[in-house]
Amino acid sequence: MTNGRDGACWMIGVDVGGTKVAAGFVNGRGEMGEYLRVAMNPRGTAGEGFAAVTSALDALLKGNTASGRSEFPIGICAPGPLDPRTGVVLNPPNVPCWRDFPLAAEIERRYGLRARVDNDANAAALAETLWGAGQGFGNVFYGCIGTGIGTGIIFDGKIFHGRTGSAAEGGHVSIDYRGPRCNCGKHGCIEALASGTAIARRAREAITADAERGAGLMALASGDAAAIRSEMVARAADAGDELAREILSETMEYLAVWLGNIVDLLEPDVMILGGGVAEMLRPHFGEIQARMKNWCVNARHGEIALVPAHYGENSGIAGGAALCCV
Repeated sequence: MTNGRDGACWMIGVDVGGTKVAAGFVNGRGEMGEYLRVAMNPRGTAGEGFAAVTSALDALLKGNTASGRSEFPIGICAPGPLDPRTGVVLNPPNVPCWRDFPLAAEIERRYGLRARVDNDANAAALAETLWGAGQGFGNVFYGCIGTGIGTGIIFDGKIFHGRTGSAAEGGHVSIDYRGPRCNCGKHGCIEALASGTAIARRAREAITADAERGAGLMALASGDAAAIRSEMVARAADAGDELAREILSETMEYLAVWLGNIVDLLEPDVMILGGGVAEMLRPHFGEIQARMKNWCVNARHGEIALVPAHYGENSGIAGGAALCCV
């Protein structure tokens, strides 16, 4: 890490997504400095995808005011599957331009700086443990509930990667083998039931099955069921729409089942939920935790706090920077 003028250590965190690359400075206290975003074309060539990353880094370094120096360790949140030990991105469905792409090595070759690569949920879990809602805890379970569901596991302050680096795919834990087919190919994954995409799908299916229901929800969607989004379900539920309330309640039950399994399997010190859907459900965390008593063998599950993530839309940048600390 590099000491800045203020005495803090500064790192660069990079968040590679399906439509954008975000990059920013983060100091050794987990505080954000300058950051920016550039567009990403995930379906071009591997070189074009890499050019989006270097474009963000070049612009960030050119406008650097976080430190009087120009050399910083770089941590990158990249879409998986990937090998965190080698920094090779394997075959990410959301960024098909990269197949067996040596991202860490290419960054190091271009900039002459140390680079670390891991998936976004693992890195975000580490950032939350170092600087966020998981500070002071050694064993942390982190779930990002948004368009999909990603998870990270921290044991004794370190990311748990498993044997090959593919562990902690908690979004693809099935809680209903007769449930809807997930994009991963399995049935009944929590992602296929409680992600933002799944919540909206379930609302559309319910209205299609009974057009007399969900008037408030349909009003928010301007009468077009296809336009329903998960955030509309929460707004309609708050306004008293009965169908939306049922869908929200069912979502909380799915999450209680899932988190109950997590507690019985891992018994972490704390469980942290981030992402857009988690933020939407934040007022209901207490109810989700209360429902876990029906889905958890561990009699002391209530001692494990369920808390909102500290980092919001910049969790990938913070997570990338956190990789530089280990």
